[in-house]
Amino acid sequence: MGTMAEAAPQTPARPRRSYGSLTGLLVVPASLWYLVLLVVPLLIVVVMSFGEKSRLGGYQPAFTLDNYIDALDPQRVSPFITSLAMAVSGTILCLLAALPIAYFIATRGGRRKSLLILLLIVPFWTSFLIRTYAWLTILGPDGLGGFIGTLIGDSSFRILGTPFAVLLGIVYAYLPLMVFPIYVTMERMDRTLIEASKDLGASRWGTFRQVTLPITATGLITGSILVFIPLMGEYVVPAILGYGRVFLIGNQLVLQFLESRNWPEGSARAVVLIAIMLVTVIFYVWFVNRGRRTREVSVL
Repeated sequence: MGTMAEAAPQTPARPRRSYGSLTGLLVVPASLWYLVLLVVPLLIVVVMSFGEKSRLGGYQPAFTLDNYIDALDPQRVSPFITSLAMAVSGTILCLLAALPIAYFIATRGGRRKSLLILLLIVPFWTSFLIRTYAWLTILGPDGLGGFIGTLIGDSSFRILGTPFAVLLGIVYAYLPLMVFPIYVTMERMDRTLIEASKDLGASRWGTFRQVTLPITATGLITGSILVFIPLMGEYVVPAILGYGRVFLIGNQLVLQFLESRNWPEGSARAVVLIAIMLVTVIFYVWFVNRGRRTREVSVL
C-alpha cells in the first residue's frame, strides 16, 4: 500500500498568484475606461470650478471660492430645489407605477412574459428626443390639453409648460429603468415564502408588506438610483414639455456653459449637483437598509 501510494502521480497545485494576475488583467480595461471617461472629466470639472471666467468666455486658471458662493446663494438655489423636488417626485411616481407592472409580469405573466417585457423595451428602439416631441402632440391644444379645456369650458387651459407635463414626460421616459430591476428580483423570489405566509393566515397586503416588499428591496433601491440620478440632471424633458418655464439645474448648466460661457461657475454648480446626488443616494440607501433591519427585528 505504501509503495502504491508513493507511485501515484501527484498533480501540482496551481499557484494562487496566477489567478490573481489573471483577475488583474481582466480588470485593467474596465479600470482604464472608468478612469478616462469618469474620473478624469470629474477632476477637470472640479479644477475648473475654482477658476475664473476669461474675457472671451471659458476658463482662466485661478483659485477662488466665488463660484461656490454664487452657486449656494439663497437667491440662486431655486434650480437645485426644483430639480431635487422633480427628481424625488418622478422617482416616487415611477416606483408606484413600476411595482404593480413588475408584480403582474413576474406573477401573472405566464407565457406572455417575453411579450410584456418586449413591450417595455420597444420604446427604447426610438430616439428619446422623438418620443419626447411626440408628447407635444398628445398634450397640446389639439390633444389632451384642448380636450380637457373643452370639458371644463376654459379655452386657455394648457398642460404643456406646467410641472405636470414635465412629470408625465419623466415617468414615461424613465419607467422601464424602474420596472426591470424590480421584475428581476420578483422573478427570482421563492414562491413558497408567499404560500407559507398565506397558510399562516396573513392577508394579501400583509404578505406583500412582510414578504414580497423586503425581498424586492434590492430591486427597489437599484431602480430608484437608476431613475433619480439622471433625473437630477434632466434637460430635454423640461426644455420641450415645460417650454423652459420649469427651470431645472440642467437648464442652468446649459446656459452657463453654452450661452454665457461661464465655465467656472457652471462647473461649480455641477460639483454642487454631484454632491447633492451623492448625499441623497447615501441617505436613501441608509434609510431603506435601516427599515429592513427594523422589520427583521420586529418579525423575530
